[in-house]
Amino acid sequence: MKVNNIEVIQSYVLTAAKYKFSVHEKRILYRLVQIVQAQTEGQKLDKHFTINQDLFGDYKVTLPISSLNKDGGREYKKILDALTDLRNKTIEYDDGKVWELIGFIEKPKVIYAGHVEFEVNPRIYDAILNFSKGFRKLDFATVFNLESTYSMRLYELLAGQLTPLTFTIDDLREKWGLKDKYKQTYDFFKRTIDPAKKELDKSSPISFTYKTNKIGKKVISITLFPTKTGKVDEALEKKKLVKKISLGWELKREFINYLKDKFDFTDSEIKRNVDDFSRLQDEHEDPLLFMNRVKGGSRLKSNPKGYLIKSIRGWLKEKED
Repeated sequence: MKVNNIEVIQSYVLTAAKYKFSVHEKRILYRLVQIVQAQTEGQKLDKHFTINQDLFGDYKVTLPISSLNKDGGREYKKILDALTDLRNKTIEYDDGKVWELIGFIEKPKVIYAGHVEFEVNPRIYDAILNFSKGFRKLDFATVFNLESTYSMRLYELLAGQLTPLTFTIDDLREKWGLKDKYKQTYDFFKRTIDPAKKELDKSSPISFTYKTNKIGKKVISITLFPTKTGKVDEALEKKKLVKKISLGWELKREFINYLKDKFDFTDSEIKRNVDDFSRLQDEHEDPLLFMNRVKGGSRLKSNPKGYLIKSIRGWLKEKED
């Protein structure tokens, strides 16, 4: 598999990788997306989740074993197998100047006391970062808890999709690492498409109907029609509703202007952290002075926005203690 640039790596890593992934491999990748997204948005990570860049540019990730199972269990054998398989999957990168082979993850380690460690190449991190910017379109709890890798991959393709999608059967076989399996079209649908549709109908707010396209009597492609199942995550919908509310309901105009002018926050970034900003505004005797002091200390920081949010949360925690 030859990849010519980061944008193509992005699609291979998460949505259209031409590999067969196990459910636990996908869950590891989903957790990685979740961590990268939280880090770049300045959100507070649980103390058991960490991601740090070393002197060589690689990112070291630590997360609890229990976070890789939907029920919080510790299925060591499945997790060991998933880490091994992700380590052995390789992407070939060649931009005309540099050629290299990159593993999805490197140096995986399981500490039986309860956590997993592995490293991520900067090119993979950048691809994950690009994907994470659109990851809000996916309901993390829904996709993480699906039991079939085919359900997961179809959910990724369908999330946020309003128009039909058409794929050749051979293309799906290649994307899903099934070139030598389910060679009969009937078996392919029986083992992949139909079970995935059944699970999405039951457990997801989005699913699909489909029609097959033939040349003569041979099915050559499938057209997926996105549908809504009517299953709504009330907590998620409430969050979406809150984000639609005008910032003026929560924050004073001068507070909003300071965030935009001094830290370059966008409306959407302010809304994602509105609870922290609102508490600072209401509970600090001079919130603008507080932010001004943080601004001074953020000049040498690579992520001033995240530094501000971290400082606010630290002040709130200290106040509570």
